[in-house]
Amino acid sequence: MINSIRFKVCGITSLFDAELADRAGADYLGFNLYAKSPRHVTLEQYRAMAPRLPVRRKVAVIVDPTAADLREIAAAGFDFIQVHFDAGVFPAGTAVWAAEAGSQRLWLAPRLPPGSELPPAVLALTNTLLFDAFAADRFGGSGKTADWTKFRHHREAYPDKSWILAGGLNPDNISVALKATGARIVDVNSGIEAKPGVKDQAKLAAFVARLAENRG
Repeated sequence: MINSIRFKVCGITSLFDAELADRAGADYLGFNLYAKSPRHVTLEQYRAMAPRLPVRRKVAVIVDPTAADLREIAAAGFDFIQVHFDAGVFPAGTAVWAAEAGSQRLWLAPRLPPGSELPPAVLALTNTLLFDAFAADRFGGSGKTADWTKFRHHREAYPDKSWILAGGLNPDNISVALKATGARIVDVNSGIEAKPGVKDQAKLAAFVARLAENRG
């Protein structure tokens, strides 16, 4: 935590980058289990890394998982499970995610088209929601900034929930993003990379320095 702002370094693919994130003070380490992601790691790869990972909270990132997927992910030792899904076609199986993972462990990351509101049913399933940039052809990882006005609207409308800001955050825009949204938890990925799946130490250090300048 930096000045009461928690942050997650997502898209980690190696022990080296996990250690970079740890030294930078990351509260969460994110591992993308979605096969179509350029930062994809398999569960087998994660299990091989797990004994040597820093003692930080681990987040599995997945898209539209089955109940069996969630049980396997939970068994791998993740602290949280971040589920991306299309809010425009609210999945019938969403309640199963909450039943399997529990509302404390489950982070929901709905793909929310411009002009649309978050379905109220989503709010009943979790205590934590991640707000990413909308992209019609992918789930997260676009490098685009999210709709900060919409984020603030939802955060203020539902203050009992934890809201995580994601989407194109980097050392150059994080200060502006925090002021515009009031976010207290942020998720950084492509904005601190040398290339997809490889973190850049200097960019990460600069990002943390900007967080330190923002008083909680």
